[in-house]
Amino acid sequence: MSLDAVLEHLRSRRESILGALVEFASIPSVSTDPAHAADMKAAARWVADRLRAAGPFRVEVMPTAGNPVVYGEWLGAPGRPTVLVYGHYDVQPEDPVEKWASPPFAPTVRDGRLYARGVSDDKGPMLIPIEVAQAFFAANGALPVNVKCMFEGEEEIGSPSLDAFIRDHRALLAADAVLSADGAMWRIDEPSLTVSSRGLTGLEVTLTAAGKDLHSGRHGGAVANPLHAMAQLVAGLHEPGGRVAVSGFYDSVRELTTTEREALAALPFDEGAYLKQVGAPGAFGEPGYSTLERLWTRPTLELNGMWGGYQGPGGKTVIPCEAHAKITCRLVPDQDPDQILRLVTRHLESHVPPGTRLAVTPDGHGARAAHIAADHFALRAAGEALFQTYGVRPLVVRMGGTVPIGELFQRHMGLGTVFFSFSTADEDYHAPNEFFRVHRLHEGLEAWARLWTILGDR
Repeated sequence: MSLDAVLEHLRSRRESILGALVEFASIPSVSTDPAHAADMKAAARWVADRLRAAGPFRVEVMPTAGNPVVYGEWLGAPGRPTVLVYGHYDVQPEDPVEKWASPPFAPTVRDGRLYARGVSDDKGPMLIPIEVAQAFFAANGALPVNVKCMFEGEEEIGSPSLDAFIRDHRALLAADAVLSADGAMWRIDEPSLTVSSRGLTGLEVTLTAAGKDLHSGRHGGAVANPLHAMAQLVAGLHEPGGRVAVSGFYDSVRELTTTEREALAALPFDEGAYLKQVGAPGAFGEPGYSTLERLWTRPTLELNGMWGGYQGPGGKTVIPCEAHAKITCRLVPDQDPDQILRLVTRHLESHVPPGTRLAVTPDGHGARAAHIAADHFALRAAGEALFQTYGVRPLVVRMGGTVPIGELFQRHMGLGTVFFSFSTADEDYHAPNEFFRVHRLHEGLEAWARLWTILGDR
């Protein structure tokens, strides 16, 4: 099987592949918004059609309790490993639209970057293995490994249907390893491999007082103001130094060993450059830990949104009848999402400000932290593929974010997940002006071709 022929085929189709990504990223497949239900179906059809066009895959669009899973398989390499390729075709909302330099669903190339919502997370990276499969079939008539693909449409809302889907389809999904096209590399100037990700749980909080908005002159000083009360309530979730104040929050947290802390400290991390990149005047967080330790290995509790009252132009002198807040917690190994949710809820219930009523609504899609052994065969192969592509050994890093599939495949099937995405953390996914570097698209195509070849020779 000729790898050189595959790489040459990929080089010859660069513009065509970029055009396919533009077409894919034009579909507004926003999973959190019911108004985009038809777009979600269109995106699933697009992925299924692209997979069929890549070669002799058996392709099926499989229903779930939510958005469908696009499944494909080619098992024509007996005696070779079977890899399960994961990605997601859903994207985050485009808000705030006015902050985009070009329309979020009209993909635009500027200065070697393709700008569009979802182009980095995860449409560019998940298109790569499909196009690599097409190149192998075109150049060699076969793949060097058995390949199964599972592309979902709910990752951006916490993959609520995926737990049951994986549990109920273990035989169909059986493989030797999972290769995830989701889960960006650490930064642009060095290739990296991620060996762990944090978990997640979340909730929405509502405080109410009076039964309707009140005139602040006639009623100010007589009833509680839910906005004041919410500010007081959420401020009490942390100690002044940044440590989470919820009782029991850290009870099951596994402390890093001295060796682990030394390994993190040895990574080439410039805190000043990081702060400049994110636009922050200084670092802040749980005392006693470095910035990288807090980003990757410590649990957090974050206020993601808070609203209520009048927000239009000018003024409106009211005491609002309610205030709202959204909270998420990033979790580390041994923390249970449901238990953390109970602890945070108990803390809120025990600190309700006078004159207000509290309602807590869980968001319903918690995920545990996940990890892969440093000596896993597929992780070693991925490291070699990156070395062959970039000429340097990749850094071994961790992920502060959450990709639920890592823990799900680990728990249901005993499979490790190798994150092999060619996005990088600076590409503004989940924010206005999300982009994917065009050269990373081409580097990813080469690296995936090399990875499958290395695994096939195993």
